[in-house]
Amino acid sequence: MSTLLAIALAAQPAAPVVRTDDGPVRGVAMGAGAVFRGIPYAAPPVGALRWRAPRRPHPWTTPRATIARHATCPQVSFGWNRADADASDEDCLFLDVRTPDLRPGARLPVLFWIHGGSNRAGSGAGPVESPIAERGLVVVSIQYRLGSLGFLSHPRLSREQGGHSGNYGLMDQQAALRWVKRNIAAFGGDPARVTIAGESAGAMDVGLHMLLPGSRALFAQAIAESGTAGFGTAPRDLASNERLGTLIAGRAGLRATATAAQLRGLSWRQVLAADKDTDVPGLDDDDFIWLQAVVDGRVLTDTPARLLAGGHVTRVPLLIGMNATELPLHGAAVATVRRAFGADADEALRLYGLQPGGTPTSDPRLADVTLQLANDLTFRCPVITVSNALSAIGGTVWQYQFDYAPPGGAVRHASELRYIFEAPQPGAPPLQAYWAHFVQTGTPNHPGLVRWPAYDRTARAYMAFDQSGPVAKTGLRRAICDLRRAP
Repeated sequence: MSTLLAIALAAQPAAPVVRTDDGPVRGVAMGAGAVFRGIPYAAPPVGALRWRAPRRPHPWTTPRATIARHATCPQVSFGWNRADADASDEDCLFLDVRTPDLRPGARLPVLFWIHGGSNRAGSGAGPVESPIAERGLVVVSIQYRLGSLGFLSHPRLSREQGGHSGNYGLMDQQAALRWVKRNIAAFGGDPARVTIAGESAGAMDVGLHMLLPGSRALFAQAIAESGTAGFGTAPRDLASNERLGTLIAGRAGLRATATAAQLRGLSWRQVLAADKDTDVPGLDDDDFIWLQAVVDGRVLTDTPARLLAGGHVTRVPLLIGMNATELPLHGAAVATVRRAFGADADEALRLYGLQPGGTPTSDPRLADVTLQLANDLTFRCPVITVSNALSAIGGTVWQYQFDYAPPGGAVRHASELRYIFEAPQPGAPPLQAYWAHFVQTGTPNHPGLVRWPAYDRTARAYMAFDQSGPVAKTGLRRAICDLRRAP
């Protein structure tokens, strides 16, 4: 070995090893901190463990290398997720950790990220590479079972599991949160200062955790971007989800009388292919198959609307909002209004300009009437419902609408993520700074930033992030959303 090579190798920081309560893990040094990719927080959900609550992994004693990208949870390709689909494996219950300070006494606040993807696609890759960690945050990004593998109910599964089945993906997320409570101090994090956060389906899951008895005491704050517990769609009860599960099993080639063992005998590819091709009763858009909350009676004990209205919600500071334009409308506009607004449909049609002889409303930022309707029903009005419910019981809410795009660009679903996780960009709104301050303190406000007023049911203050920068406004879509009742 040459002298120069020996000096170079000696200068490299030692690979850090942290001991978790399941076994030691070896990561990659990054400055004063480190990154760990692929720490198992639960046993592989395969064989007899498929469609069961997650269990602790088998302990190990030799340091486990957690240095490279790992398998993703099984999913089929919808185009945008092709790389994740190609990396699929049922042994996928991993989390990644990035810490700027590995000292166990650092006690840094923790950002716990739940990825989006309609609860049927996506992965935990990416957030631990973000410079947001350098703002003094420990970043944890998790994976959880997706699609039918994560949310399917079936009469045979319910029979063996005390009368309940489904919501295994949510149970995975709870297991990951418990792992954080037990272990994050060893990575420099503070288990008492965990902010759960997510976008789209991840935000839906954040909203559900605020309603789940089994998630209480596992987090101190919450961030929900473009998603709520109800997601603007009616929930399914256990019986409905069991019927859907039986339909999916039938498409996979099993009879209605199939046993649990026969269900588990299917390959995950057979299960997810059947899931993808299933026409879901009552849904205009089958992509929402796992965006309907499942009231299974064990994990989720009642509908999100009733739990919110009854105050059965974990009251923690919440940062919540949506993008000005997100997803298109599925179904005819007038029929959608009549179904969604019920007795108030005529007034809603008037506000949208959809009554006979009316002129459909158009807005330079919110786009044409069909996009306004789609995003009011799926995003804006549900966010306002949640904000009103929490503020009514004394909760602290910070609401926003994101409407910024670089020249020539457009605002779409997930547009805000780059401004949270990538390096700050000249001229763009400082989302990363607001989000980091919220994780650190429970308020997004900090000297040097435009003041973000807290939400209340009277003024309904929110922060608009648009071409003119952060601007505090009030009364987002008040007239329309006051007519909308949570499904």
